[in-house]
Amino acid sequence: MDFSDQRVSYEKSMLDESNLPTDAFVLLHQWIQTAIDKQVNEPYAMSLATCGDDGMPSVRIVLMREITENGLVFYTNYLSAKAQDMLENPHAEVLFFWHELERQIRIRGTIKKLPEAQSDAYFHKRPHDSQLAAWVSQPQSGVVESRDVMEQKFAELKAEYPDDAVVPRPEFWGGYELLADEIEFWQGRANRMHDRIVYQRQSAQDSGWHVERRLP
Repeated sequence: MDFSDQRVSYEKSMLDESNLPTDAFVLLHQWIQTAIDKQVNEPYAMSLATCGDDGMPSVRIVLMREITENGLVFYTNYLSAKAQDMLENPHAEVLFFWHELERQIRIRGTIKKLPEAQSDAYFHKRPHDSQLAAWVSQPQSGVVESRDVMEQKFAELKAEYPDDAVVPRPEFWGGYELLADEIEFWQGRANRMHDRIVYQRQSAQDSGWHVERRLP
């Protein structure tokens, strides 16, 4: 299959340094809110790229669940392949891409595990059946004989924890925060003359950002 003749011209918006905020998180909040207001499908979905000791990069979609003062929060299985990568190499990058807005955001930084109390609070906000599913997926990415095995385990948990029961958070499940060192805002433009504005933290002790334009 040859896709070399497929073209889309991006012409919906632009990025101009003269009216950008000095704080990367101000612009991050603005862009996320725009994606929500424009009813982008799953605006919180982001690609998470990790790389463990084997040097082999891995990428998958996860859901951003909170923007903090320093980064982004997401939740997963602590025994998953991505968690193992982050244990071996606590550096990662996430990517948001919203085709409807012709925009993407890349955020790279260091991974920090969340306190248990924070993971508990979020776990019990999830739908009841999603809480049960976290117990089924153990170990996440592990080999399972069939779909029927998964369904049987889910049915057993459903019987043990009916809809009005409190489901305990598994010790192997919880949250991480990606502490942002660099955030790149990409706005598609006509003729592949895209806008790329990069914010870099000055230092770990300094909350300021260095801002620069990069070639597309």
